[in-house]
Amino acid sequence: MSAMAATATDRPHVLVVPYPAQGHMIPLLDLAGLLASRGLRLTVVATPATAPLLAPLLESARPAGAARALILPFPSHPAFPAGIESAKGSPPSLFGALIVAFAGLRGPLGAWVRARSDGPERVVAILSDFFCGWTQPLAAELGIPRFAFSPSAVYGTAVLHSVFRRKPKREDEDDDESPIDFPDIPGAPAYPWRQMSLLYRTFIEGDEVSEGVKRNFLWNLESSAFVSNTFRRLEKRYLDAPLADLGLRSVRAVGPVAPEADASGNRGGETAVAAADLCAWLDKFADGSVVYISFGSMAVLQPLHAAALAAALERTGVAFVWAAGPTVTLPEGFEERAAAGGRGMVIRGWAPQVTALRHRAVGWFVTHCGWNSVLEASAAGVAMLAWPMTADQFVNARLLVDDLGAAVPVDWGGLKAAPDADAVARVLDAAVSGKDGGQWGDVAARAKELAEEAAAAVREGGGSRRELDELVQELRELGSEPKH
Repeated sequence: MSAMAATATDRPHVLVVPYPAQGHMIPLLDLAGLLASRGLRLTVVATPATAPLLAPLLESARPAGAARALILPFPSHPAFPAGIESAKGSPPSLFGALIVAFAGLRGPLGAWVRARSDGPERVVAILSDFFCGWTQPLAAELGIPRFAFSPSAVYGTAVLHSVFRRKPKREDEDDDESPIDFPDIPGAPAYPWRQMSLLYRTFIEGDEVSEGVKRNFLWNLESSAFVSNTFRRLEKRYLDAPLADLGLRSVRAVGPVAPEADASGNRGGETAVAAADLCAWLDKFADGSVVYISFGSMAVLQPLHAAALAAALERTGVAFVWAAGPTVTLPEGFEERAAAGGRGMVIRGWAPQVTALRHRAVGWFVTHCGWNSVLEASAAGVAMLAWPMTADQFVNARLLVDDLGAAVPVDWGGLKAAPDADAVARVLDAAVSGKDGGQWGDVAARAKELAEEAAAAVREGGGSRRELDELVQELRELGSEPKH
């Protein structure tokens, strides 16, 4: 064996298990790239449908072969439709079933790891998404530690685990506004029932899928640690002390993990508009005068919500880029009128969001407050107009609005009811013009501060860089332990 080959096999070997949803996979793959660049060897699990998302990592990981794919058939389960292998294309009502079905990989993965337990391919740890809680008992069986990766905020992760840990009830079973309290989270926040995760609101005692989802989150509380795509200045309040709702486990804040600017490439697939073409269009506008709009890659904006936003854009005349996706229904003639007037661009398909947010002309971001979007806006220094719809988005929005002062709410109604177009128009007009006083300037200034803090976190000596290096060192020490 050559010295180079020996060096490669001496690199500690970590099994990485992403959850098959784009918003979960991409940040974990970004983290995997950082680990590979620091001397770890990674095997990343995928199914045939999600394997293409691994291509950027496999191509860029250095040295060559530092990251490789393990492609396994998607496990069948009676609660989940055959032929679907990821959250993409699955209705929200099936998300719990997807979590339970994906756990069917536990057996094949256990066999794969055991077959390598006595050789240079020995796996020293599992790093897996928090929707893959089943990897915790698998790791225990294998006698190795498991690190739970959170693609969400620490605050949002704590809220999600809290409801399954405590199983709180609403006082009135028919009242969607009934408050749910979180006494073990700093500030003891409360949220109306309708803003809780659908995974919990649809929980049925004794139901196989519901009980499987609950076990998933309770298993996470037994992990060695949480690794979160966040940074300390963003969530200091929730990182300063161990949280009971995270099993009192330590949390390593290693974010933002995404590559700088456009080094990330088209990680979600082919873009519907080239980044250069988008920049050329934005170049026509003054600094901070354009609103970028996106509600994420998973959610389909409801027609009433889309109509209210479209009407508000037309009434204000605000310049905008709207990443609407291929299936959002917009009012008849809206796209054509926006294009003809030269003040609006509607993108149907994957949009180069990071490019848009980092352009000098983009000053505000209408967002559902999905965590990846929050981090991208924070890193770009763009103030947010928060319009949460579901999942952890309400918690993220409250963090931005109440804790950080880096966002202004558009509406808190979520999917339940669309706001009046005039109300949306007032927010858009005030944000871009700044005519309603200091609030808007303060929010924009705080957004710029967040960008500086995010950049400092990932620089040499920054908080996230230190946390990442400590995680790497911990995994290296596992690799140096005697084989059992």
